[in-house]
Amino acid sequence: MMQLSAGKLWGMRRMADGGGLFKMTAVDQRPPIKNPIAKHHGTDEAPYGDVARFKALLIETLQGESSAMLLDPHYAIPRGIQSLSPAKGLIVTLEDSLFEETPSGRISAEIDDWSVEKIKRMGGDAVKVLAWYRPDAGDAALQKQKDFTQRIGDACARYAIPFLFELLVYPLAGDADQTKDYVEMKNKKSDQVLASVEEFAKPEYGIDVFKLESPVNADDVPGVGEEGWENVQKTFNEMGRLAGRPWVMLSAGAGKAAFRNIMTHAYKAGASGYLAGRAIWLDAFSHYPDWDRMRALLQGEAVDYMRDLNELTDSAAMPWHSHSCFGAEGAHFTPSDASFRKSYGGF
Repeated sequence: MMQLSAGKLWGMRRMADGGGLFKMTAVDQRPPIKNPIAKHHGTDEAPYGDVARFKALLIETLQGESSAMLLDPHYAIPRGIQSLSPAKGLIVTLEDSLFEETPSGRISAEIDDWSVEKIKRMGGDAVKVLAWYRPDAGDAALQKQKDFTQRIGDACARYAIPFLFELLVYPLAGDADQTKDYVEMKNKKSDQVLASVEEFAKPEYGIDVFKLESPVNADDVPGVGEEGWENVQKTFNEMGRLAGRPWVMLSAGAGKAAFRNIMTHAYKAGASGYLAGRAIWLDAFSHYPDWDRMRALLQGEAVDYMRDLNELTDSAAMPWHSHSCFGAEGAHFTPSDASFRKSYGGF
């Protein structure tokens, strides 16, 4: 059974809509936004102003259909937080977009001089962390990733803020299709995704919400009811069972149609919503630096797509507080007076 502190319960409610469903938009991407802008300008680094301006534009145009938005401390928060409605949940990124590639696998780290404590102090409703993970990576990398995750989970418990944890498998040195991009790994194996979820569902990591990639290659996922959908559904069902708590889907660069197909399976398997970025706004971003065209497409096609996703979510997703991990009464906070005083420093 999972128990929530008062702070975690409040943060979970802030991320969701009034029905307990997560309709969350990711604006925290760094390489997927910085790299195309830098390429356009023919520079090693993207101009800060353009990256920050695009993130602010995403907040302005997409927050209306979002229950919460995921922002990074480098660009989105400094330039765009003043545009974020106080009625929307605020999720803040902790992990650095630069990871260490070692002989035994990838190693993640926090952004320099950034922490769970600082996210809590700035008013964040939840902490988001992405960890690259391959169950068949070397022992050294595996242990580093486990220690990294547990350290953050402990801090989230200490500061009573939800821990939203994202997992991505990645190519090892001997794999084909090498890439360091933040995209779905080609020819990934479902077993790798499932084993990763199983590991981090252990209670010592303190994860409150999983943000998961499709266990099947996105372009190979039929919509529910289409040919071959039953076998794909079994894999999604197993992922949901292993998660054992509220979970949402990430888009990992999937196209609009592919991501919607993925969501039909995720909702049948018990997902509580989505936390997606590029499936929503990448088509508009492809027109950079035509700012008027990007704004028009975000306000038009992107918002229309979100409304379609939200209709699907309303009709098929499981409210986060109804997951069986919280017991028959659902998620709630019922401390004794003494335990509440102890948890929050005494008064």
